[in-house]
Amino acid sequence: MKENYSELCEKILNSFKEKKSILLHSCCAPCSSYVITYLTKFFDITILYYNPNIYPYEEYLKRKEEQIKLINEIKTINKLNIIDCDYDNELFKKLIKGLENEPEKGNRCSICYKMRIQKTALLAKENNFDYFCTTLSVSPYKNSTLINKIGKELEQIYNVKWLYSDFKKNEGYKQSIELSKKYELYRQDYCGCIYSKI
Repeated sequence: MKENYSELCEKILNSFKEKKSILLHSCCAPCSSYVITYLTKFFDITILYYNPNIYPYEEYLKRKEEQIKLINEIKTINKLNIIDCDYDNELFKKLIKGLENEPEKGNRCSICYKMRIQKTALLAKENNFDYFCTTLSVSPYKNSTLINKIGKELEQIYNVKWLYSDFKKNEGYKQSIELSKKYELYRQDYCGCIYSKI
């Protein structure tokens, strides 16, 4: 039977007796908008902006600026911070070498998910966060089963808790669109890498 990650997330959140901390990888401001509003009751949230896949650099900067703008404007119950990582498109290209012609949602995307979620797990461990997660599952174009499988594997490697999720459920994606309008966020028309732009 297929796991319902949205229900599993609710179960985890409702088990909390006190506020926790989470390192939340964000692919972009629009996707993070709903996830932040959903998780703020339960966590001090630190956004990890780590997206070496985004091309060109100007697009990367534009998306990062929108993320910072949202963090400064969005209303939250608990703390909201950001960790900004260096742009390293060469690492992304090295990791996906030979998979350039893969279709969207193929092996290239799997490697890209893992690259970003693994960085999140590593930094969550190093900085003593209670949980780590990603906003990627808010998109209807992203495979939440694969995302949660990667998260679970990394939880065991880094010994830091993964927050299971499928944020697109319960109209999460729809709400991210509404919040993007409210905060006048730039909504990109391609996932991020040069191959998703072609």
